[in-house]
Amino acid sequence: MGFNNYFWKGDYIIDTQMQVSEQIKGALVSQSNADAILWLDEKTSKLETDKNVRDLYMSYSLLASKFDKNIPLKFKGEVSGALSYLDSHNANLLEAARIYLLAKVLEIDDEFYGPKVANIIQVADTTELETFLKFLMLLPKPETYKSTAVEALRTNISVIFDAITLNNPYPAKYFNDQQWNQMYLKAAFMERDLSQIQSVDERANADLARIISDYAHERWAASRKIDPMFWRPVSRFLNQTLLNDMRRLLGSEDLYENRAGALSCYYSENKEALNLLEGHEDLKKEIEINKLTWNTLKN
Repeated sequence: MGFNNYFWKGDYIIDTQMQVSEQIKGALVSQSNADAILWLDEKTSKLETDKNVRDLYMSYSLLASKFDKNIPLKFKGEVSGALSYLDSHNANLLEAARIYLLAKVLEIDDEFYGPKVANIIQVADTTELETFLKFLMLLPKPETYKSTAVEALRTNISVIFDAITLNNPYPAKYFNDQQWNQMYLKAAFMERDLSQIQSVDERANADLARIISDYAHERWAASRKIDPMFWRPVSRFLNQTLLNDMRRLLGSEDLYENRAGALSCYYSENKEALNLLEGHEDLKKEIEINKLTWNTLKN
């Protein structure tokens, strides 16, 4: 079954009994031009009977001429499995068709097509690669494509970087700490929306906390601002250097830095850090009543 028999949505797993390609195909058929669906069926049949790498890449590229990227994929009623993921990521017809094609050929012959799909980063244009990374979790055996996902972190093209980094469960599930830390630091460097990175608390680690502090000191030395969300992973690793960082945040004239420092200290279970909250009873109270959280920090 596609998606390892399961669909991940945040911390939730939804069992799915239908292959990913079947789910997507049903949604495409109900909203796409009949000629486009006929063309897609012909291409997938040919890729099944006459396995050809060039035809795969060509078909993936030609989908842009058959399915409209300006038409969002719509669903009636509640959806689950792959369709829920597509819905939550505001997929359009072209994106759905692209991920359908990749899922379909992998279901046909994973051994043959797997390495070819993994190599798509070498042949795809920006929008084609964006779709691949954004919906990577929907492919059979998604862990197979970790090297491709990690390679995508090297890009300075924001839409490509965002596709694997933001609102995507893939890095949290498959990246090791070094890869995760690289992604998180680069997201801050590129000034991406850190609140959209999934599972930050679960993937926090001591090395990342050190890296965050080092990077903050560099920014401060250059009189440059830091996104207060950047501090979220440090709570469980507050050594003396980071405690001094917390003192700076709590003493800042910037309200958002105050909030970040308070949240970091409150969730640290570190006695010295908790003592730093004395004199900031208003922030502590807001955290206690769940008014101030990392999700509401900038509200």
